Amino acid sequence: MKVIICGAGQVGWQIARHLSGEHNDVTVVDNNPDLVRRATDTLDVQGIAGFASYPDVLTRAGARDADMIIAATHSDEVNMVTCQVAHSVFSIQRKIARLRSKSYLEAIYSDLYRRDHLPIDVVISPEREVAAAAMQRLSAPAAFDTEMFMEGGAQLLGVQIDEDCPVVNTPLRQLTDLFSTLRAIVVGIRRDGSLFAPEPGDQLFVGDSAYVFAHVDDVSRTIEVFGKQQKRQDRVVIVGGGNVGLEVAKALESRTGRTRAKMIERNRKCAERAAETLERTIVLNGDGLDRSLMIEAGIDRADAMLAVTDDDKVNMLAAVRAKAEGCPLAIALINDPTLVPLMAPLGIDAYINPRATTVSSILRHIRYGRVRQVYSIGDAEAEVIEAEVMSTSPMAGQMIRDIDFPEGVLVGAVSKNGVVMRPTGGMRIEEGDVIALFAMAADVPEVERLMQVSIDFF
Repeated sequence: MKVIICGAGQVGWQIARHLSGEHNDVTVVDNNPDLVRRATDTLDVQGIAGFASYPDVLTRAGARDADMIIAATHSDEVNMVTCQVAHSVFSIQRKIARLRSKSYLEAIYSDLYRRDHLPIDVVISPEREVAAAAMQRLSAPAAFDTEMFMEGGAQLLGVQIDEDCPVVNTPLRQLTDLFSTLRAIVVGIRRDGSLFAPEPGDQLFVGDSAYVFAHVDDVSRTIEVFGKQQKRQDRVVIVGGGNVGLEVAKALESRTGRTRAKMIERNRKCAERAAETLERTIVLNGDGLDRSLMIEAGIDRADAMLAVTDDDKVNMLAAVRAKAEGCPLAIALINDPTLVPLMAPLGIDAYINPRATTVSSILRHIRYGRVRQVYSIGDAEAEVIEAEVMSTSPMAGQMIRDIDFPEGVLVGAVSKNGVVMRPTGGMRIEEGDVIALFAMAADVPEVERLMQVSIDFF
């Protein structure tokens, strides 16, 4: 498949990395030559320096025989015009655009993106993706990381192992015997800063961070097995009233049950806009790091605090302030992955990476059946890959114990005819099954080989 990616920032670079790693023909376009050079130096891609919306630039990028274009520049308007040019001039069949402005995303204007108007096949909104990620964090407050798989039938949970965890020092193979009906499996462990795929004889130690793949109906029980408690988040404080904060507040207002939310926004105009838009959320204008304003927002009685400003450091400090005032759950929006190791020492419970959520969302929309979802863990240290097993896959017809998986790969779950199951060595993988794999970054190419399909499939 020939793909043109417009925008070589973090989102564009990550998408290019995934697609080029699957042996697609990828060309990256950006008006910043340094970003283009970084992409061509680190990835197996071609690079073109220039404005993505210019027809001559797209011609140089090979648009005349491209199968797909992904417009992920920093400008909504450039992304929209790029898709229009791709359609009108080059007849590119599939066009994906990242759009941030709320006005472009209103449902009443959805006809704008019809093929006879402004032809965009898939519109990705980072703010909405982040809001959805925030709601997932709130649905599993005891986890520091979480993502849904298998059409909502399974969930990846990142769980911190504390001293009161009842399964500390227990070999993982014994967990199956102790909890025989629990549809959950530990697929990854971070210890002393290093992430690895555990073997059956490995144990969990205090201070570890475990990544657990669980059936959605067993999430609460899984959390309890690891010594955590689930609690409904009825009182929530949001620091930051921009586009992300607004989307989170609206999502909270739409929840079943009575969620009481308060928002703190420093910019007066943004605060006024939020107050006019939201129905039940109380909006306070002021500094989210101001202790007295935090107290006024009821941080000491809140069940959770979400810091979603556009400044990573403000989000981290707001989360630390919330914890100091007694808030049991603090979640921070973090764009810079190098800051993530500071979360645990600062006592911050969870974080959301908007770039990772946007990349995952785009990848979900560009796969052609075999790979349904990709979720990046940490600073691209590992991936959880959900894929449909094709007849041409080396896995088809084999029992799990007989598949030659690399050491850094573990099966998290298998879905047969829509039923999510915990994997066992004797389970046979058949054509049409959906499988979720945890893979260390170095082992991803081998996973892609195991998931390969014939060229006729496309």
